[in-house]
Amino acid sequence: MKSLDFDFLRVSFTDVVDIILVALIIYYIYNLIKNTLAVNLLLGMVIILVIHWVVKALNMELLSTIINQFMNVGIIALIVIFQPEIRRFLLLIGKNTFLQQNKAWWGYLFGSKNIEQNNLIRIKPIIDACKSMKKSRTGALIVFVKFYDDQLFANSCEIIDSKISKRLLESIFQKYSPLHDGAVVIAENKIKSASCILPLTDNDKLPPQFGLRHRAGIGVSETTDAVAVIISEETGEIAYAKQGRVRMNVSFGELEKLLNKDF
Repeated sequence: MKSLDFDFLRVSFTDVVDIILVALIIYYIYNLIKNTLAVNLLLGMVIILVIHWVVKALNMELLSTIINQFMNVGIIALIVIFQPEIRRFLLLIGKNTFLQQNKAWWGYLFGSKNIEQNNLIRIKPIIDACKSMKKSRTGALIVFVKFYDDQLFANSCEIIDSKISKRLLESIFQKYSPLHDGAVVIAENKIKSASCILPLTDNDKLPPQFGLRHRAGIGVSETTDAVAVIISEETGEIAYAKQGRVRMNVSFGELEKLLNKDF
């Protein structure tokens, strides 16, 4: 009697690591594209692959040739179609590296013990402005970026390049200000620009009460490493957008913690 060979069931340590890494990549990709149009694009590509296998099995030469031509440029098409998601994926990897996650410890070890305290001092004018605008129900969109992208922001904004102050933020978003209809971008501890036109999110699962401010705040957090603070003109409620997700009804205590962590 012929014995059964179960060698293929043996799993080495390398195989386990391989499986875990693939699972992590799939998990991150799923988190990046869920609730976006990229899901529909990916589904469309899967359907094309299934059709390709079917027509190949049925020896349908003409249709198979047409699909083959499409498949030949598949990698280039993937890069073009999923460019925002690829950018976000790379930003996510860089943001979650050991050095980035532990930069506070590195700062402490090298003598920068007052970083958090100094950061809270920088954040205070922003928190104070948000309190005032929430009370007066002044609509606002404030975007925080680590690196100011001239190509993304400067072409559609008015350059300010000024020290952060409560009164300046309130003046920009005041209803009759010529700069109020757009976003303020803060980077390098300065108000870099105002009245910025930002890309809107493609997410079609957002609540219907979300206006252009919310959609622009979520949109810029999807395509860059920016975070956005949104104040609703209708309700005065504060929302916080990061990595394409939005946190509603943020208190001032929560806002201070979030900005201290991300800004």
